[in-house]
Amino acid sequence: MDLPLTLLNLAGAVALLLWGIHMVQTGVQRAFGAKLRNFLATTLNNRLNAFLAGIGVTAILQSSTATGLMVTGFAAGGLVDLVPALAAMLGANVGTTLIVQVLSFDVAALAPAFLLIGVLMFRRASAGPRDFGRVLIGLGLLLMALYQFVSLLKPYEDLPNLTMLLGAVSTQPLLDVVLAAGLAWAAHSSVAVVLVIMSFAAQGTVPPDAAFALVLGANLGTAINPVLEGAAGADPAARRLPIGNLINRIFGVSIGLILLPIIGSWMVAIEPNNARAVADFHTAFNLILALIFFPILKPYAALLRRWMPARIDPADPGQPLYLDPSAREHPAIALGGAAREALRLADVLEKMLIGVRDAFEKANRRQISDTKRLDDVLDKLNTAIKTYVTSLDPEELGEADHARLREILTFATNMEHAGDIVDKNLLGIANKMVKRGVTFPKSGQDEVLEMIDRLIANVRTAASLFMTGDGRAARLLANEKEIFRTMESTATDAHFERLRIGRIDTLETSTMHLDALRDLKSVNANLVAAAAYPVLERNGELLATRVRLGG
Repeated sequence: MDLPLTLLNLAGAVALLLWGIHMVQTGVQRAFGAKLRNFLATTLNNRLNAFLAGIGVTAILQSSTATGLMVTGFAAGGLVDLVPALAAMLGANVGTTLIVQVLSFDVAALAPAFLLIGVLMFRRASAGPRDFGRVLIGLGLLLMALYQFVSLLKPYEDLPNLTMLLGAVSTQPLLDVVLAAGLAWAAHSSVAVVLVIMSFAAQGTVPPDAAFALVLGANLGTAINPVLEGAAGADPAARRLPIGNLINRIFGVSIGLILLPIIGSWMVAIEPNNARAVADFHTAFNLILALIFFPILKPYAALLRRWMPARIDPADPGQPLYLDPSAREHPAIALGGAAREALRLADVLEKMLIGVRDAFEKANRRQISDTKRLDDVLDKLNTAIKTYVTSLDPEELGEADHARLREILTFATNMEHAGDIVDKNLLGIANKMVKRGVTFPKSGQDEVLEMIDRLIANVRTAASLFMTGDGRAARLLANEKEIFRTMESTATDAHFERLRIGRIDTLETSTMHLDALRDLKSVNANLVAAAAYPVLERNGELLATRVRLGG
């Protein structure tokens, strides 16, 4: 027997196994990745839903690491609370055991069928069949790798030197944990490591107790990746979820090591098939750990918050100032704080409009980049406000509270949309003009600056109206839509007149000028929708349509 050649073949089988898992994961992510991410984001509203969603998404993705990174991103961005996020991680750890359960049965005979069907589908032109074909090819390669692994190990199962080596390893369960944890971390997959352990155990190459210790290590290793690759930054709050998940893994592995002699004998007595015993132990470990932590997630989350408090950076304009978590129990106070925070959106939008005015007037490239950064502030504040108000208990809100909550969300959403128009459209036009070294003709520039000045005044009106709810101010702001429509129409007619008489400076910037007029009108429409329409609708003064009915 040529041991070096066999070791090379074993390494190749492991590589094939990893590649098969990679193909399954990429195929699923390309076919369903966006849908799974959206599904996960919308189901993280309570512990039970989050736990079940974690199981389902991980069972499909075949990667608790991928699920963990998604949930970590949601939690770091403030999109979900820490308690359901921790529950989702517990579910992800259970979900990753399901494929191991399936592959613990003798399903290697299905590999050729998976490969044949997968290749036929992969050769299709449309994306859907190609992605599903990739999944089937990955499953076929995975099964082939496992079959090859078992076949290569069979001649060596009675080799004295190998038996002595593995016997020595089996007496050091802590070493087994460290070894498997390192492999799972490096491979980014506990599934691959557990399948390899299962193959060793099936041939009797690794004793059951050592196999169980290796499984514990694989579960520990896969929790390291989200800690190292998750949310970056100086805010410790962003690392609560991955570190919390790692801590419960460490707790479970520690208890598992202590009870391993008892558990090992139970598992062997219940399931004499070593491969099935490894799969059952893997599932049981994650289920029991979930049962232990699920009831205590609230105090556990509180402990993590105490250990890793949110870092408040007064220099960060995107950091919420008035969203007090303790005020959630008092809706009136909470909504007041959210409304006060929403006013900051108007302040930021006003600064963006002042910045875009300077960019058009002075062609300042630095002013453009500084103003673009303000859109990130709008996005962060808008996300924080939405997360805060939607976390309030609906049963604690009265009818007036629900109405105010809708007004806050409407105001914040439209302010953020207005900021997007400034960022992506108006600043894009200004940047293009700077690069080309062109400017609007004097009359055209005056038209644009006049509209921007009026917009700045309308932002201040919208902010005041949002707080007062005054019907007269709402009607004045709503009338601005007609005024802006007239301004755009007049400026457009003047623009085409300049083109008709052959003004070269107008021709160079024609499209950009017309786009700027349209975008400024769109910003104003968002301001009206943010503050005027909710008041007019509440007063019964908002018409359903501007179209004249009848013949």
